[in-house]
Parts: sequence; C-alpha cells; structure tokens
Amino acid sequence: MKSGFLEAGKIVNTHGINGEVKIQPWADTPGFLTGFDRLYIDGQPVKILSAKVHKGCVIAALDGVTDIDSAIKLKNKTVLLDRDETHIEEGRHFIADLMGLRAIDAETSVDLGMVHDVLKLPANDVYVIHGPREILIPAVDEFIAETNIDSGYIKFKLIEGM
Repeated sequence: MKSGFLEAGKIVNTHGINGEVKIQPWADTPGFLTGFDRLYIDGQPVKILSAKVHKGCVIAALDGVTDIDSAIKLKNKTVLLDRDETHIEEGRHFIADLMGLRAIDAETSVDLGMVHDVLKLPANDVYVIHGPREILIPAVDEFIAETNIDSGYIKFKLIEGM
C-alpha cells in the first residue's frame, strides 16, 4: 500500500546566515522539489518561502526558519512531500513505490525475489533483486514487460544468463 507521503530528500546543511537550508534531493532532477509550496519535516507541514537549484541541491527558505541557529536544528532531517500534491509522467514511478515489489520472470512466471534497491547509474537505473540469488536488471524497456504497483509486481523479460 502506498504511503500518503514520499521521502523527497535530506537537509544536509545550512546555507548562509539567514536560515536557508541545503536539501539533497531524492529525485531525478533537483528542480522537482522547487515546484512545491510545502514539505513535511517530522510530520509537520512547513511552508516553502523560496527554493532554487544550486550545484545539484536545492537551497530553500522555510517559514519559521530565520537564522542559522534554527536552520542547523534541521540538519540531517528527511523532507517529505504529500503524495496528493505530486505528479509524474505516465509510465514513471517513484522509487519508494518500487521497493518491495515482487520480481517475476515474464516468460515463465517464476518469482525471482523482490526489488531491494534501485541503483542510480549514469546510463540508466538498475533494479537490485534479492531472491534465491541477487540479480541486477537494467531499468529499460527491453527488460521490463510490466510494472503493476497496485498489484505489487514487476514482470521482467530476462536474457540467458540472468
């Protein structure tokens, strides 16, 4: 079952002396985080006053965080987004929704295990499947037959030797 919130990044540092924070985004592009009015920290909504991309991170000014002392208290906190406020392209999925899905061989219906991790590599993402043995499967159309988040599985087209 999908959670109502998505982990979107981590506050890794302060930025300047006016309370801005540096967020390491957990998204395909850092700009994804700049399109929101609020995020959630420790279960509480926090209004985003401004957000901009800077060197692969997001520099954000948050409501109520006005100086370096209040910003430093947020360091290492995970930021979340309300799932109802997020939108991605058709056929794309949040990594959080892929974790734990059953991995199934599309040809034989054999259960390969479950999606344990998604590696973000330069050429493409790679699914790490934990089962009787660990399998690495590129996250490209040639290997993915079907992704069904609601039913809890991904069907893969495997090649000999996988």
